[in-house]
Amino acid sequence: MRCFANRFFCRRWLYLLGFVLCPCEFAFAQSSVVLSLKLDGTINPATAQYVHRGIEQAVQQRAEAVLIHLNTPGGLLESTRQIVGDMLDAPLPVIVYVSPAGAHAGSAGVFVTLAAHLAAMAPGTNLGAAHPVSMGEQVDSVMNAKITNDAAAFIRTIAEKRNRNFSWAEQAVRNSVAITETEALHEHVIDLIADQDADLLRKADGKRVVLAGGDTITLHTAHAILQPLPMTTTEEILSLISDPNVAYVLLLLGMFGILFELYNPGGVLPGIIGVICLIVAFYAMNALPVNYAGVGLIIFSVILFVLEIKIASHGALALGGIISLLLGSMMLIKPDSSFDVVRLSWSVILFSVVLTAVFFFVVIGIGLKAQQLKPVTGIQGMIGERGKALTDLSPAGDVLVHGERWHAVAEGGPIAEGEIVEVIRVDNLTLHVRSVASSS
Repeated sequence: MRCFANRFFCRRWLYLLGFVLCPCEFAFAQSSVVLSLKLDGTINPATAQYVHRGIEQAVQQRAEAVLIHLNTPGGLLESTRQIVGDMLDAPLPVIVYVSPAGAHAGSAGVFVTLAAHLAAMAPGTNLGAAHPVSMGEQVDSVMNAKITNDAAAFIRTIAEKRNRNFSWAEQAVRNSVAITETEALHEHVIDLIADQDADLLRKADGKRVVLAGGDTITLHTAHAILQPLPMTTTEEILSLISDPNVAYVLLLLGMFGILFELYNPGGVLPGIIGVICLIVAFYAMNALPVNYAGVGLIIFSVILFVLEIKIASHGALALGGIISLLLGSMMLIKPDSSFDVVRLSWSVILFSVVLTAVFFFVVIGIGLKAQQLKPVTGIQGMIGERGKALTDLSPAGDVLVHGERWHAVAEGGPIAEGEIVEVIRVDNLTLHVRSVASSS
C-alpha cells in the first residue's frame, strides 16, 4: 500500500512538472522566427553581401524563412546574379515583399522578386521594366542584342524555376513592360498581395514551396516572430561608395588633393585628404565592374596634369589631360554590367571635366602672367632701381640702392658723389649703373 502511494505521488509530481515545462516547449516550438531584411535602394555588391549573410544567419538560427522587403529602382547585373543564385540555392524559403505602398521593384528588382519562393506585393506598388542598359559607353546594336538576349534567358530561367509567368518576365526585359500588384497577381507573376507584414505572414501560412534540394515544405508563419537584420556599418559604407558617381567624385577629389599638394608643397592636409579619397575610390571601384582602359586614361590624365605643373607647355599638357579625363570617364564602367539606374551620370562627368579645365587653365594663366612680370626680388630685381652715388665713380665706386651699399661701375662716363644713379645690369655682386641726370 505504501509503495502504491509513493508511486501515485511521484506520478503527480511528474505531471505537475510536465505541466510547468511543456507550455515553454510548445511556445518555443510555435514561435518560429522569420529573419527580416530590407533592400531599399540600388542593388550593388554591398546588398548582395547583405542578402548572402542574411540567408546564412537564417540557416544557422533554423529560422522558418527569410523575408526581404524590396524597394529598388535596379542595380548591377553581377550583384543581381549573386542574389538570385543565393535565393535559388537557399535551403530555406525566401519571401520577397515589394513594400511599402508606393515602392517598386524595377530592373534588377524584377529578377529578385521572381526568384523568391514566395513573391508578394503591397497595395500601390509596381513591378517591371527590366531592360539592361549601358553605364557609360554607347553600345552598338549587336552588343545591345547580346546583352538583352542574355538577360531575357536569365529571367526566363528564373520564372520557369519558380513556375511563374515566363512570357511576361521575358517581355519585362525585351520591352520594359511594368505592371501593378493586382495585374501581377492576375498574370501569375506573384503569389499574393498583403497590406503589411502581419497580413503577409498570415497569408503565407500553409503555403507549400519547393526548396533547392527538391524537398517540398509547408510554411508555418502565422505566429512567427519577425527578427530584423540590419546592414552592418561596413555594408552601409560599401553600399554608399558603390554608386559609380560617388566613386568617381572621390577619385577626382583624390586627384585634386595630390595635385594641389604638388603645386603648393608643404600644405600636407590636401595631400593627406587626396590619398584617403584615392584609396576609398579604388576600394569602391574594386567592387564595381570597372573598365581598366578607362582607369588607365584617367591615370594618364593625372600624369599629364603633373607634367603641366613641372614643365611649361603653355597648356598643351593640361589640354591633353582634360581630353584623357573625359574619355576615361566615358569608358570607366563596363557597358554590359548594369540596369539603367546604376551608371555614371553625364552631368557628373561634364561638371567634373569642366571644373578640372577651369582649375588648370586658371592656374596656368596665373603662372604665365607671373613669368611676364618684372622680378621684384633677388639680384634681377635690382635692374631699373635707382639709388645714390656714395663716392665718385670713375668708373668704379660705391652706391646706395635699396638701403644697401653696393660696389658699382659707372657706364657712359664718370658719376660724381651724390648723383642719382640707375641700375642697368648686374654682374655677380657688382652693379653697372648710369647717371639719371645724364641719361635724361
